[in-house]
Amino acid sequence: MIRVDQIWLSMRPLDMRAGTDTLLSRVVETFGEARPHQAYLFANRSTTRMKVLIHDGIGIWLAARRLQQGHFIWPKGESTATLNRQQFDALILGLPWERLGDGGIIRIV
Repeated sequence: MIRVDQIWLSMRPLDMRAGTDTLLSRVVETFGEARPHQAYLFANRSTTRMKVLIHDGIGIWLAARRLQQGHFIWPKGESTATLNRQQFDALILGLPWERLGDGGIIRIV
């Protein structure tokens, strides 16, 4: 498996036609740099599709996910956020990840 130490989320919508090089440029523009063992998440405007770019220290991985029903719970705005593993797991299932705190504890209703 690919080691991921940090997960970053961009709130700015992404054109899903973007490939690896375009997405890498967006990572550098948004986050300042692409660091090894970090994942960068982007969604389209309707939040039904997501792309994840991961720098594994040697090369770049690009993965895509599309929900057949519903949409990802994605914050609005132009900034960024960090997610822990439990929040990421909830996000990719379309669940309200922002409600999960450390250890999967729900802190916000």
